[in-house]
Amino acid sequence: MNISVVIPLLNEHESLHELYDWIARVMQSNHFSYEVIFIDDGSTDDSWNIISKLSNTHPEVKGIRFLRNYGKSQALHAGFSKAIGEVIITMDADLQDNPEEIPDLYNMIINDHYDMVSGWKKKRYDSIISKNLPSKLFNWAARKTSGVKLHDFNCGLKSYKNDVVKNIDVNGEMHRYIPLLAKNAGFSNIGEKIVQHQARKYGETKFGIERFIHGFLDLITIWFISHFAKRPMHLFGALGGIMLAIGFGFSVYLGIDKIFLNPYGRLITQRPQFFIALTTMILGTQFFVAGFLGELVLRSKPNRIRYKIKSELNLEDKI
Repeated sequence: MNISVVIPLLNEHESLHELYDWIARVMQSNHFSYEVIFIDDGSTDDSWNIISKLSNTHPEVKGIRFLRNYGKSQALHAGFSKAIGEVIITMDADLQDNPEEIPDLYNMIINDHYDMVSGWKKKRYDSIISKNLPSKLFNWAARKTSGVKLHDFNCGLKSYKNDVVKNIDVNGEMHRYIPLLAKNAGFSNIGEKIVQHQARKYGETKFGIERFIHGFLDLITIWFISHFAKRPMHLFGALGGIMLAIGFGFSVYLGIDKIFLNPYGRLITQRPQFFIALTTMILGTQFFVAGFLGELVLRSKPNRIRYKIKSELNLEDKI
């Protein structure tokens, strides 16, 4: 199979028929073999019924329905685990991503040998204050922190080699940082393509301004994971060592001053340096303990349950 199109969605029943018909026209005109995997992330509207009807009449349509809303990252994880295409295309279900971009995204993977290609919505039709400006700030911070030179990390329209999606772990809200996850997994040939962005045709966006706050917090998390996931003691041990060195230095200074330089002066416990030494040595010890705990957690490898699937369509052979 040439292409798997993975589409996470939440309450997008108005757009699903139109989106599938558009994808089908593009695939047929380019003679691609394909599948379309819709992941219903706990919709409360008629989305799953529409997906079921599409699946009954079009064997290319497959569906996964979550028991409740788990988030876009979990939806992508479920879709990636079922996709069998040589190239995986992800896109949103709100018709703001243009299926006409699929052939070029496919060719950049097959002919130009990219591991993944991320779309860049250079011209956007979103609100300048609530989306455009925060998005630019977020992408600037992501570029500086990650070292991945992309203009639009959070663009839903992306293409991947099948090997990439099978070897990255998308969890939490890390869908914003899939390019960085791919880079950390060893897939460093990451390209970018300017794609057409379209105004939302139906409904309202499911994401508010809080997604940028969460995004920056996740950026800190993934920076830590990228640098210290395998050896958390390297970070916490270094910080602990610095704190202990500062505390020990002040302690030596206080001891020498009290014994040799000013034996009849103030008590050590009345001097501010004593509290600096005490605080930094306690902090240093706590950093070391955090490092040890991180090493223990890393080695325990807990089995996290990300989501629960309520039902599937046309995917029984791949369970």
